[in-house]
Amino acid sequence: MYIETPSEIGSAPFLATNKRKIINDPVFGFINIPNTFIFDLIQHRYFQRLHRIKQLGLTSFVYPGAQHTRLQHALGALYLTAEAIKELRAKGHNITPEEADGVMAAILLHDIGHSPFSHALEHTFVENMSHEAMSRLLMERMNIEMNGQLSLAIQIFTNKYSKTFLHQLISSQLDMDRLDYLRRDSFFTGVVEGAIGSSRIIKMLDVHNDTLVVEHKGIYSIENFLVARRFMYWQVYLHKTAMAAEVMLLHILKRAKELVRQEIPLFATPVLHYFLAQTIDSNRFHTDNEAVEQFIQLDDADILAAIKVWSNHTDSVLSTLSRRFINRQLFKSRQIDQPLTAAEKEKLSNDYQQYFSISPYEAGYFFAEQTASSDTYNLQDDKIMILYNNGEVRDILQVSDMLNPEPLTHHVEKRYLCYCLLK
Repeated sequence: MYIETPSEIGSAPFLATNKRKIINDPVFGFINIPNTFIFDLIQHRYFQRLHRIKQLGLTSFVYPGAQHTRLQHALGALYLTAEAIKELRAKGHNITPEEADGVMAAILLHDIGHSPFSHALEHTFVENMSHEAMSRLLMERMNIEMNGQLSLAIQIFTNKYSKTFLHQLISSQLDMDRLDYLRRDSFFTGVVEGAIGSSRIIKMLDVHNDTLVVEHKGIYSIENFLVARRFMYWQVYLHKTAMAAEVMLLHILKRAKELVRQEIPLFATPVLHYFLAQTIDSNRFHTDNEAVEQFIQLDDADILAAIKVWSNHTDSVLSTLSRRFINRQLFKSRQIDQPLTAAEKEKLSNDYQQYFSISPYEAGYFFAEQTASSDTYNLQDDKIMILYNNGEVRDILQVSDMLNPEPLTHHVEKRYLCYCLLK
């Protein structure tokens, strides 16, 4: 669908007359793509790869509706950022067309460095490198292709631009990334407790001393946002069954790497084989163009296609794990208070050795300890500040009469034993 009007948000002079595209989003409705600059970013192969990466990794094993992608999330975050820019401009804050394009480009591209299945395989293919660092590297490569058009976006993304509040729209405890994923993930999982009033929060945004703040009328919306975030982390993002599925997937890929490096025949797409056959770390990823080119071709489809074939492999460990993963015969997961003792590990190992007729080393593929941790409101990050009519600014935890600071700021860790059922 095309509209013959110029951009309302970015409208840098050389882009102002271009047609504006519209995308129909199931969460926010119509999303306007304001100009050719943003549209070209959406059309770029780095961004289009996000079509093939699930937003919630393996969470669909628990919530079957969680089939949405990183691309959908990025478009939603773009929409919310555009709305926030309009609101801040309406309140008298100067955001130039170039700055608007920069911050929208930064939020649009903030996730392009994700591995297949998002966080589930964050360090599996490129060791010791976060998806944020990978996103920045890919943005820098795109910037070269686009003759420097992303320079301002990268400055904002890395918090090196003079207007700090623009970076806070992308990365803070109340950024557009979180506002989208909480609402979107709640929608697709059906977990209604995670729903937040994103439009109300954006209406309450303001800037005070170059810091993003919330008008005092928005306190209740922020309270709901924090409670919803805490609920979503433990009910969805760190769900014990999804964690057990992640352990299985990690063990499957670990076994596949071992077999490939022993030169045992193993089906894999060329790009998956590239990463199974060798170790890529962050240093190499920054200097090896081939590694980067291979990475941007890797997505969920490569992994799933391989696991389907591996379910019939002659290696019993790989085939058993793959077959159970594909058929959703997942590891069980139960919370434990302390790490397993040596005797407990030996008992588990012996059971698997006997049942599957495998070695002690191979038995280790059928159980693992996993730790999940979360803090809803990190006191070390940018705080959510509430602005009063008299100009006073206070932390949300100081002014809320509902929020209990202890559970919100406490770093919670839970330990789980994930293990294969013998059946």
